[in-house]
Amino acid sequence: MKGFEKAMELLKTISKLIELHQEGPYWDFKKEWYGKEKDEDQLIDIICMANNLVDRDAYIIIGIDEENDYSVHDVRHDNNRRNTQQLTDFLRNKEFAGDFRPVVTVESLSYGDGVIDVIVIHNSLNTPFYLKKKYKGICQSNIYVRLQDSNTPKDKSADFHHVEYLWKKHFGMLLSPMRKVMLYLQHPEDWENSPSQEDKKYYKYDPAFIIAHNFDPEDGRNGYEYYLFAQVDPTPHWSNIRIYYYQTVIEELGGVILDGGRYFTVMPDTDGITVTKNSSWDISFKYLVKGGIKYLVHEFYYEDDGGEARHAHNSFENCILIFNDEDERTHFKKYVTKHWDSIKDYADKIYTPYMEDIPGYNMEAFRKQYKDAQILRRMLDVFRDDEQYGDDIKNKARQNPSTKRL
Repeated sequence: MKGFEKAMELLKTISKLIELHQEGPYWDFKKEWYGKEKDEDQLIDIICMANNLVDRDAYIIIGIDEENDYSVHDVRHDNNRRNTQQLTDFLRNKEFAGDFRPVVTVESLSYGDGVIDVIVIHNSLNTPFYLKKKYKGICQSNIYVRLQDSNTPKDKSADFHHVEYLWKKHFGMLLSPMRKVMLYLQHPEDWENSPSQEDKKYYKYDPAFIIAHNFDPEDGRNGYEYYLFAQVDPTPHWSNIRIYYYQTVIEELGGVILDGGRYFTVMPDTDGITVTKNSSWDISFKYLVKGGIKYLVHEFYYEDDGGEARHAHNSFENCILIFNDEDERTHFKKYVTKHWDSIKDYADKIYTPYMEDIPGYNMEAFRKQYKDAQILRRMLDVFRDDEQYGDDIKNKARQNPSTKRL
């Protein structure tokens, strides 16, 4: 189960940190939870961890007694315990610059003879986090960081080069070209058409990044896919999409021109599920994953005209699965395998578009693929509502705040 796997992964990480018997640049130990009189300490600890200088998630591990050989001090009866929502509310009531607040979750783990709580401060590009209004002894505009195993003193601000690092992180300057372009693609309004080529665009704030696609009717690619038949004009037209950093191609994707040129997007990925003893898939599907490069390009090229392009776009998305993340895809496949016996419950009243016979093609196979896609889309909706899996998905959504504009 997804939640169990994530908890075990976190437990493994935290166990290794406890075994070190020392604090570090992204973890800290507390014997017990912060009381109300220590809200100030809690806030600066979270800010410093959010402004860590190693570019990763950070942890405040509560229930470890450093003065007693790092033994467990069970938190189950700690009257000051807070859950994720309470801690989020605590941060929401503080006035942060730019309204960017650290994203935190509280995870409880069985460790040794007791239970410990871990405040996970999730890595973010929204650094540096700092207050625009003073809170008790925490000064406004002061930038506090976690340096080795210590926090910046409350009456001081971090050294210039540490603040510079956090601002570079904020503007994506520390990212690889691939990670940069994945951020830039989320803002198609910041891309300009190239004067030399109609299907080429460059990022106006960094013209070294270029995205281009081309259609070559002589390249011999004229095969069909089932999702084409949902379009008014199902004629296949395939293209190449290339993303450049200077003159280097850093990503190459397949593109598909839909509905006679009314809409253009990326070719989705293919996956399948085996529910019998067959070595091959019993059911296959096309999919995209939110946040992945293909999904970002898919969104990048969509211009909602309220008419033909919208219809083609919606028809395409109605034929594929769109997952929130790779974990969801993996666990959904397991869910389908487990609930395969009830698949007939999802197959009622599925509309299949007219598919004219095409010489050389098995049209029944296309009809099956289309119907299977609709069944899986219905199952995905139920999967997300399922109590066993739903909480994990909601927690994941809380841990992944929307990406900020660069």
